[in-house]
Amino acid sequence: MVIGVESTGKTTLAALLARRFDCPWVPESVRGFVARKGAPVTADDVDAVGEEQKAAEDAGRARARDLLILDTDLVSTLVYARHYFGSCPDWIQRAAAERTGDLYLLHHPDVPFVDDGFQRERPAERGLLHRRFQETLEELDARVVDVMGTWDERLAVATLAVEHLLSGEAAPR
Repeated sequence: MVIGVESTGKTTLAALLARRFDCPWVPESVRGFVARKGAPVTADDVDAVGEEQKAAEDAGRARARDLLILDTDLVSTLVYARHYFGSCPDWIQRAAAERTGDLYLLHHPDVPFVDDGFQRERPAERGLLHRRFQETLEELDARVVDVMGTWDERLAVATLAVEHLLSGEAAPR
């Protein structure tokens, strides 16, 4: 699972890992939702965003053999809903806890922010959001590996963590 705040290279890393490990990957569902809507997500959209994310994850799991790379999951929906709207639908909170991934590659916001309109709109909040991701992953007792540094360093850490996961070894921290 590739997770973290916006504009930290999650999608790029997810695609690279899927290619490296010859496995399917599921793109971030909210990106398509926002593109179709043509505006930022509102509190009224959270249920629909969660349903789309859940359906995309399920479709990915149906295609996967040993490994599936997710470019975010319902944990992201949970974090962003709590952050921007003050709460999250109960079913998303339950589903995020029930569907916690085997490994989370938590991207740090230590790379330049790339603006792409309302898909990524609050660069000043990346530090606070990162802490919220950390807290939520701790709350879920998730297995987390921090991904930071240069693009090459990020890829190396993530690749090693997935190799450890597949071999049954403890992931490096």
